[in-house]
Amino acid sequence: MSSREAQILANEQGVDLVEIAANANPPVVKIIDWGKYQYQKMKEDAKNRKKAREKQSELKQMKIGLKIGDNDLNIKVRKMRGFLDDGDRVKILIVFRGREMAHKELGNELLNKVIGLLGEDVVMEGKAQLNGRNLSVQVRKK
Repeated sequence: MSSREAQILANEQGVDLVEIAANANPPVVKIIDWGKYQYQKMKEDAKNRKKAREKQSELKQMKIGLKIGDNDLNIKVRKMRGFLDDGDRVKILIVFRGREMAHKELGNELLNKVIGLLGEDVVMEGKAQLNGRNLSVQVRKK
């Protein structure tokens, strides 16, 4: 229909004539309530932003001392497994205190034990790095 007829029809219904595709030949227009259309578009955009935030994985950090007990270690491993199941990456920090720096091999053993407890579906991202008094590695789920 012609643009004049469409405009008259929109005025009779008390709504707006909105151009949808300007590049089309002839241009495509729609008879809609502009306020309602903008409100729905705003709600849809908010929903998409919320989904995008949910999908974004975070980096969680778990500090472990060399003298940690077995039960405490199991609790931390269970917490790390929960983070990994949620899709987050986990940075494991083995903290050396005092003269523990002389026994860096104990830190590597503890790190291997933690990764073993996490299960086979966990992958290390890179090698373990010693930064100051911390031995760290990032893990993620396969």
